[in-house]
Amino acid sequence: MNRSLPPRTTAGRAPFETVVTEHGATVLRVCRAVLGPHADADDAWGETFLAALRAWPDLPADANVQAWLVTIAHRKAIDVIRTRGRQAVPADRLPERPSRHGNPDAAQPDLWAALAALPEKQRLSVVHHHLGGLPYRDVAALTGGTEAAARRAAADGVAALRRVLADPDDGPMNQDGHQHERPVLPRTRGTLT
Repeated sequence: MNRSLPPRTTAGRAPFETVVTEHGATVLRVCRAVLGPHADADDAWGETFLAALRAWPDLPADANVQAWLVTIAHRKAIDVIRTRGRQAVPADRLPERPSRHGNPDAAQPDLWAALAALPEKQRLSVVHHHLGGLPYRDVAALTGGTEAAARRAAADGVAALRRVLADPDDGPMNQDGHQHERPVLPRTRGTLT
């Protein structure tokens, strides 16, 4: 890229490259939370930004860009899930090994496994609100329910995660006197990493 050229803008907005830089990590977290830490999530991330780039010139200047991108990512992830359902997987194929780079499973495997085990509405509500930072109104639009239902599903999902990840011992130490290494669930949105 020729750095001597001034940044291109569309309708007074920042260049699209800035949008990718600012929101890329959030979109990737949403894709990985919905699809798992496989190459499918990376593909959905790429497809999200390709679709967003095509629509970028027509996006209203006052649009919530993050909500718009998370909506696109959600739809691309659903497309991947539908495609997966139509593809045969050979029985002798080994499961994909998670990457050490940018893989949410590596940092808190119990948390991500528990998140993946939630019912779909709860998982999507937790992902879109707590990872994607979307307001419940937008979560409801994505999941096909009311704002109250999205709020309830997210609350139930977080409560289920806390129950699953709760330490069965009475204190913060295990029987050997060592600190437990367990994921910490946030109480505010946008911090589940």
